Amino acid sequence: MILDTLATLSCAEQFFEVLAVPFDPKVVDVSRLHILKRFRELLRRHGGASEETCRAVLAEAYAEFAQGRGAKTFKVFTDAMPGFVPLSALRRP
Repeated sequence: MILDTLATLSCAEQFFEVLAVPFDPKVVDVSRLHILKRFRELLRRHGGASEETCRAVLAEAYAEFAQGRGAKTFKVFTDAMPGFVPLSALRRP
């Protein structure tokens, strides 16, 4: 079963290689964890786990980030508050 094979992989590039999905290493270098997280989300939505489904879903997740449409949803990105913090705000009162 393909999910058993995917469970043994140790890096994002291996997912692309096993599923024969073409990719740009520069995109994967920047967004590897986001792509894999999106892959997992999309796979759950599709409900199927055939090799063809996995291939299509990985290609879709990758395309979102390659085209700049992918959302970075990890807590560190969603909690970040943009803006300037003056040094005086870092002192104890």
